[in-house]
Amino acid sequence: MVGFMEWSFLSAEELSTALRSGEVSSVELTEEAIARIERDDKAINSICVPDFDRARAAARSADQARARGEDRPLLGLPVTVKESYNMAGLPTTWGAPQHRDFVPAEDAVQVSRLNAAGAVVLGKTNVPVGLQDIQSFNEIYGTTNNPWDHGRTAGGSSGGSAAALASGFGALSIGSDIGGSLRTPAHFCGVYAHKPTVGLVATRGMVPPSVPVLPVELDLAVAGPMARTARDLTLLLDVMAGPDPLTFGVAHTVTLPPARHERLRDFRVLVLDEHPIIPTSAAVRASVNRVADVLADGGAHVERHSPLLPDLTEAAAVYTHLHFSGAVASYPAEAYEELVRLAAGLSADDQSLDAARMRAASSSHRDWVMANNRRELHRHGWRQLFAEFDVVLCPITPTPAFPHDHNDDVFGRRIDIDGVEYPYFDQLVWAGVATMPGLPATAVPTGLTPEGLPVGVQLIGPMFEDRTPLRLAELLEQKIGGFQAPQ
Repeated sequence: MVGFMEWSFLSAEELSTALRSGEVSSVELTEEAIARIERDDKAINSICVPDFDRARAAARSADQARARGEDRPLLGLPVTVKESYNMAGLPTTWGAPQHRDFVPAEDAVQVSRLNAAGAVVLGKTNVPVGLQDIQSFNEIYGTTNNPWDHGRTAGGSSGGSAAALASGFGALSIGSDIGGSLRTPAHFCGVYAHKPTVGLVATRGMVPPSVPVLPVELDLAVAGPMARTARDLTLLLDVMAGPDPLTFGVAHTVTLPPARHERLRDFRVLVLDEHPIIPTSAAVRASVNRVADVLADGGAHVERHSPLLPDLTEAAAVYTHLHFSGAVASYPAEAYEELVRLAAGLSADDQSLDAARMRAASSSHRDWVMANNRRELHRHGWRQLFAEFDVVLCPITPTPAFPHDHNDDVFGRRIDIDGVEYPYFDQLVWAGVATMPGLPATAVPTGLTPEGLPVGVQLIGPMFEDRTPLRLAELLEQKIGGFQAPQ
């Protein structure tokens, strides 16, 4: 019998087995999770909006449902939800002070799916302002610290969710990703995450408080699962996947194709450890190469180069344009006009990504259409590449978790890569490799750096073949181990 405060780091799959056998109740799991949060989260600050009373009620209902013979995918499992998702009766602020008092009347579609699957929602997790940072801090809820090193960031924008999982605050969490917001926190905190194919998972109700709650199709952003094992990602993705019922008029499920392979030796993997825009730190390169060696030793077909790979420099430029032109569309008029003024002052010779971000802020619809046409060419290039390969293995960011940096001048921030400084937002280029064409990507923890920080890699798969990188993540977990609890 597992004792009190010992269930917290088991997988959702293991906890479900224990619940079905009667070894533990949902009430017991929920009380343990709440006790751990109350004990440990003062130092981490991951759960920014606790919802313990409703969680206890949901746990009692889950136990009663199981006693009646019911068995749903997440029945009785304690989980958390990123703050940006609407939950009826709880604030949704996106970390913005002007939205401090906004309380939605309805749940986001993904919160509804968690509830329908029987999950017990413990509360909401911290985010950066507007979800627009690689760290998670804001003046309403404060700073989320990395469970491995409180002086470092847990990542963003799903940093609260990753930190909660690494700390044992629930078995699963849901987040979102446009600039690595699922993958980067997972990499920094040593957990798993999956960025689904764009459009696979409905996002209604994951919107800023000022935006109408409608079933819109987002251009780059996705909602996705986070967990402590690869198999748990698949469990939660199966709950989340499918279009919005408002779009179809009725609930509609989606059937994803099976993984291309079941055995490690059958996978064909292209390995990338360098990007033309920004260097890769020694710690991250070692992580990528460790996984590449495990794949090769397991009989997988591993290549380091392919003429089929779309140009990464152009991909970064297209991603930057699409990402930042969309991001500034919701800026207040004064902030937008300041970006336009700064862009007008740029030298024509300045071809840096910082300059591209400024120019994207004032781009025309014609400019956007031209960038979108370039994206379609890249998508076709990826189709051709995935005829020869099953997965692309590459970094998530150039470094492990970095020290907190709350400089208000975000374009003045720098990221230190092995002693050399680079523009802060240039580290997004690795996230953009999968985001710009809309491809699925699974973040996999691969161990610790010599300094004792978590490090991970991403496995990028073919569009709507999410089960292929997810399956490879499972096989790698068996070979290299997976999540480790912070020491």
